[in-house]
Amino acid sequence: MTDLPTPTHARNMRLLGHSDQGGRSDGQQIMVQRGHAYIGHVCSRGFSVVDVRDPRNPRTVNYIENPPNTWSLHLQVHGDLLLLIHGHDMFAQAAMAADERNYYKPKSGTYAAHAAPAARDWSAGMAVYDISVPDQPRQIGFMPVDGGGLHRIWYVGGRWAYASALLDGFTDYILVTIDMQNPARPEIVGRYWLPGMNAAAGEVARWPLAVGRYGLHHAVIHDGIAYCAWRDGCLAVVDVADKANPKLIVHKNWAPPFGGGTHNCLPLPNRNLLVVLDETVLDNMEDGFKPIWLFDNQVKSNPISISTFPLPDDRDYIAVGGHFGPHNIHENRPGSFVSEDLIFATYQNAGVRVYDIRNQYQPKEVAALVPPAPTKLIDPRPGRPVVLHSADVFVDKNGIVYCTDWSGAGLYIMEYTG
Repeated sequence: MTDLPTPTHARNMRLLGHSDQGGRSDGQQIMVQRGHAYIGHVCSRGFSVVDVRDPRNPRTVNYIENPPNTWSLHLQVHGDLLLLIHGHDMFAQAAMAADERNYYKPKSGTYAAHAAPAARDWSAGMAVYDISVPDQPRQIGFMPVDGGGLHRIWYVGGRWAYASALLDGFTDYILVTIDMQNPARPEIVGRYWLPGMNAAAGEVARWPLAVGRYGLHHAVIHDGIAYCAWRDGCLAVVDVADKANPKLIVHKNWAPPFGGGTHNCLPLPNRNLLVVLDETVLDNMEDGFKPIWLFDNQVKSNPISISTFPLPDDRDYIAVGGHFGPHNIHENRPGSFVSEDLIFATYQNAGVRVYDIRNQYQPKEVAALVPPAPTKLIDPRPGRPVVLHSADVFVDKNGIVYCTDWSGAGLYIMEYTG
């Protein structure tokens, strides 16, 4: 084992291992199963497999490259299947590369109006891999879509998967239900969008176009209900018991006055709680305060915010530069570490934070680990600050914590000691 770098801050957590992911040190979503980590890349256009059976000596054992101009920053793993999104690489678009704020600006018109089919030079849809041999993913299926592609998937086994999809005719990402009965030929069987998003059908936006992105990031499904993080549309709770005909239960929007950017909606069913995270998307908190909310979810048609998680206060992270604020949480997937009392979150330039919510009205931070900044960026965009951007966190069933960084710090493996 090589010497580990020294964290810039650590409390009740310690570093165990680090990997540069075979030189592709940018990473977004991570899933760990059978001693292997599967990591979707933001800039490196594909996904990597890292052997983490010895968390102190992680080894990159495979990399699967995407078609040109296609990114696969999100993936899902369950059993012998890996589901990988294919979407238009936003960093390959000049406007997005020049100014990050353009990605989060309001959308108008239809997606097809922005990219005619004849001009498309990327892959859009969902690839399916057999991972029965963990370090040798083998593609066995693909579900194409007409449009920009998928963004993020929820799949925990069985027949049904759920994804956010940017399809022709819609203003932004919507919810789709995917039939996985034949993994070689997955099929979309249901769609749901908030009113006003189907521009091709003549719908008119029912929200102020100046508000920002009105599209689904992704949903977490429990007991036939999809808890949807709808970016600047915030929280949409959707009944998906009828796979072909999803129905809205309730829509809660707090942007404005708050900044939106809703990224995760995690139900805690045994406590009738709901964790909702608003993602910070711009440097130096330019997009304002983005909290992690805690909702009382006793009445599914009327979730009520009861508290927010505290901000990291061990240093002035705005002065550090880059993104300071929440990005992602561990989502209690079956087979991983599952807790309704401890919440693990990434806070971008403030690393990984652990919160105790046993008192739901007063969440408190109980641990943190901030890895050092990368020595160089994989992010190809000019002028980006060379700072930490902790992206995703996954906690395995043994309590080992895995954290990626989308700008280039690699994979950090850590342990909660609280």
